[in-house]
Amino acid sequence: MYKIRKAEKLAEKIYLMDVEAPRISKYCEPGQFIIAKIDEEGERIPLTICDYDREQGIITIVFQIVGASTEKMSKLKAGDAFRDFTGPLGCASEFVKEDLEELKKKKMLFVAGGVGTAPVYPQVKWLHEHGIDADVIVGAKTKDLLILEEEMKKVAGNLYITTDDGSYERKGMVTDVIKDLVNNQGKKYDTCVAIGPMIMMKFVCLLTKELEIPTIVSLNPIMVDGTGMCGACRVSVGGKVKFACVDGPEFDGHLVNFDEAMKRQQMYKTEEGRAMLKLQEGDTHHGGCGNCN
Repeated sequence: MYKIRKAEKLAEKIYLMDVEAPRISKYCEPGQFIIAKIDEEGERIPLTICDYDREQGIITIVFQIVGASTEKMSKLKAGDAFRDFTGPLGCASEFVKEDLEELKKKKMLFVAGGVGTAPVYPQVKWLHEHGIDADVIVGAKTKDLLILEEEMKKVAGNLYITTDDGSYERKGMVTDVIKDLVNNQGKKYDTCVAIGPMIMMKFVCLLTKELEIPTIVSLNPIMVDGTGMCGACRVSVGGKVKFACVDGPEFDGHLVNFDEAMKRQQMYKTEEGRAMLKLQEGDTHHGGCGNCN
C-alpha cells in the first residue's frame, strides 16, 4: 500500500497528492509518469510525476476529474492509501541526458496549458536546480483554474500567465504570448517544450514550426493503460507508429499527426469505436505483443 501524505484541492476538479513511494522517488526523472490504482478493482490511471522528494521518498501527482475513477480518487484523504503505485515509467525528458555545459548555452521556452502545468513544473525545477533559467508561459481558461503559480514563480526565469477570458494577467491564448515574445520582444529560443491539451499543443507546434523553434510535446493526455497493451495512445510520429506510454511520452511536436491522434481519441471513447480501431489496425493496434486480447 502507498500512503497518501497530503491531499489538496488546487482548483475546480483539480487535485494534488503527495504519496509515499520511496523507490519511485529514488529513480524518477522529469518527464516520466506513474500508474495509480486505488484498490483491487480499480482502474489503472497513468499520471505524470509533478514533483518528487528523494530524501522523504515522496512523489507528487496532480490530476483532474475526467471520469468515475478520478472522481473516486478525489475523495481520498491524507492517511488513505493506493493499492498500487507503479513507476517510474516512460522516458525521461531528453535534456536530462544532455551535457550540462551545452545545455546552459540554450534558451528554453516552456508552454503549459491547464493541468499541463503539473508536468512542466518538474522540468523547469530541474533546470533551475542546475543553474538554468527557462521562460515559462502558463495558460488557463480562467484565473480560478490556474495552478502551481507560486511554485512556478520560484523556478522560472520569466513567468508569463495568460487566461482565455482575461480574468488574470494577459487575455488570450498561449500562442499569442509566444508571438509577442518572439515578434515584439525579440526573444530567441533554441527549444520549446509544450504540454497541455492536444488542441493547444497542435497550435503551438504549428506556430513554432513557422518560427523555426524545435518543439517537444508530451502525449500523456492520450494514455489510458500506460503499458502499450490497450492501444489507446497509438500515434503517428514522422509517419511511424509510436505509443506514448512506451515510446514517449515526449516526442518531436513537429512530427506528430495531431489531427489523427485527436480523431482516434474520440473513437476510442466508445466500444464501437474501439472495435473499429482494432479491426483497422490489426496486429499493430497494441504497442506490446501486438496480439493480446
